[in-house]
Amino acid sequence: RERRAPAATPAEAFHRYRQARSRRARLLGMVLVPLDADFGVPLRRAPDVRRACTEAYGPARGPSVVSLRELLGLIGAHEWREKGVEVPALGGDRVHPYYGVFSPVRGEYVDLVAEAPLPTRELAFDIGTGTGVLAAVLARRGIEHVVATDQDARALECARENVARLGLAERVEVIEADLFPPGRAPLVVCNPPWVPARPSAPLEYAIYDPSSQMLHGFLNGLTGHLAPGGEGWLILSDLAEHLGLRPRAELLAAFDTAGLTVLDRLDVHPVHPRAFDPTDPLHSARAAEVTSLWRLTTR
Repeated sequence: RERRAPAATPAEAFHRYRQARSRRARLLGMVLVPLDADFGVPLRRAPDVRRACTEAYGPARGPSVVSLRELLGLIGAHEWREKGVEVPALGGDRVHPYYGVFSPVRGEYVDLVAEAPLPTRELAFDIGTGTGVLAAVLARRGIEHVVATDQDARALECARENVARLGLAERVEVIEADLFPPGRAPLVVCNPPWVPARPSAPLEYAIYDPSSQMLHGFLNGLTGHLAPGGEGWLILSDLAEHLGLRPRAELLAAFDTAGLTVLDRLDVHPVHPRAFDPTDPLHSARAAEVTSLWRLTTR
């Protein structure tokens, strides 16, 4: 194989990284695995994937085929859902992610929400709740009523199951909404996808935010949903800055355009293994990454 010159910029390294992953995904997508009418795999020594498929697809409706890429994703998601993800900010209790719902394996952003000073104990909105982990943390911190929103049906089901499992169903209300629920709250929290790029698979929607659409939607709608004197908490990594995809000045300008001012910022460095892996193609950006909780309010 022909050796390529090192990437000239972090942005070029990122695009090469995504191209390599895309090639691998296409290759695995060309390998098809047959499924029987009950989601069994009629191949020797094949694992039992019936429950994993049922969790992702619902009841079987006859024989079918699935790509190897998707099947591997189903199996991995089933394992996460079975064992759950331990969340120190919940006292070691576990959150159980569904297939296609972002798993909170990087706990530093959850810890930021657990440690930031609360402006209220009455009401909070959690925008794009996913597994419901941040809503659960807010409720455990003593907020009486948390309204958690998402527009993905699987995420809504996942969040409802998690808050019920944690004994918080009376305090956390999970509703379908495109970003904000009706009304205003003294605390509005959002952890949007961190990288402004186009997802190439459903599992990437929690990582990549095309043209920072969710980020800008949250910022531009925040003033209309904050109670007087309230705070908006934006949890965002600066990985995109280190990759040359979104400069800090662009983020600060977005705050200004939305009529917001920064009260404070809490920072944490990542502790996941790839931040310390020099063989990772994005190592320099990952090693410099900082995740921040921006405390915002209206001007």
